[in-house]
Amino acid sequence: MTKNESIDTTTAAATTGRRLGSTGPSVFPLGLGCMGMSALYGEADRSESVATLHAYLDAVPEGAHALLDTGDFYGMGHNELLINEALRTAPAAARDRALTSVKFGALRTVEGGFTGYDGRPEAVRNFLAYSLQRLGRDHIDIYRIARVDPDVPIEETVGAIAEAVQAGHVRHIGLSEVGADTLRRAAAVAPISDLQIEYSLISRGIEEKILPTARELGIGITAYGVLSRGLISGHFSRDRALAPGDFRGMSPRFQGENLERNLDLVDALRKVAEDKGVSVAQAAIAWVLSRGVDIVPLVGARRRDRLAEALGAMDIALSPADLAAIEEAVPAGAASGERYPAAQMAHLDSEH
Repeated sequence: MTKNESIDTTTAAATTGRRLGSTGPSVFPLGLGCMGMSALYGEADRSESVATLHAYLDAVPEGAHALLDTGDFYGMGHNELLINEALRTAPAAARDRALTSVKFGALRTVEGGFTGYDGRPEAVRNFLAYSLQRLGRDHIDIYRIARVDPDVPIEETVGAIAEAVQAGHVRHIGLSEVGADTLRRAAAVAPISDLQIEYSLISRGIEEKILPTARELGIGITAYGVLSRGLISGHFSRDRALAPGDFRGMSPRFQGENLERNLDLVDALRKVAEDKGVSVAQAAIAWVLSRGVDIVPLVGARRRDRLAEALGAMDIALSPADLAAIEEAVPAGAASGERYPAAQMAHLDSEH
């Protein structure tokens, strides 16, 4: 989509597909973010994770493409192996509908820490080889560095992925959490299908510069964090005890007074959702869907019941009055706390 094309903001998902930019694939209007099945939210049930992946593939109609989003560092390869298992055990027709979106570049320690990012061309080729092996596929549909390596020009990293496209190992080039200037520089090297970036009712920073730039360049958006890691799902309570290793235990938005103020916003959204006859999560997802047909929300469901709830958002039509009520309940900029701890915010090119 370019900036001159109209954007339908009154309905959630009128069609079975949304194209990722002017050069990317057409995908189901909701993608499945698989990270939580392997990392950062405490223990996950492997059999339920595989069943959820199968349920998502089953929900995608014939002729459409399921978008499975992962990262090679999610559980140090665990997530890619999990997707491999789910695809191998799915019916052939469902397996053929699956597209893989993979992030790479994060450097990890044995203890699970993050020590930076590597975007050197030789590292790109190395990460790609391992991902193809773990996924059990001969290509990755969309490949992107998770965060910009500050020591490597984005042109070099994108150029290396472009070489993998020419070799047939990658189909499309994506980006993750980059700002408008970096988006332009990358797009000057090779076609970019989509930018993966956090976008939700309480994370609307992309609306000022990044989203208009993406639309100008014909680059789609895959929006992660649409429920802000469960914060605005309607299922997170003030007295909830987080499991050991749960990322949210370090997230500023889940701390102390920040959590109280943010859940006050959820309470206001709950009233709007109840008046509409939908769940809080469905209202939040439907809002992201309404932002334009060039935006594909990624839902992080790791259980079938949560997936079913998220899929229900596609049936919700939001009128201008509905949108106004939702945005009055959760105004832009109303969130308390940053979306990552300070050390991780420093790695976000999109925030500089």
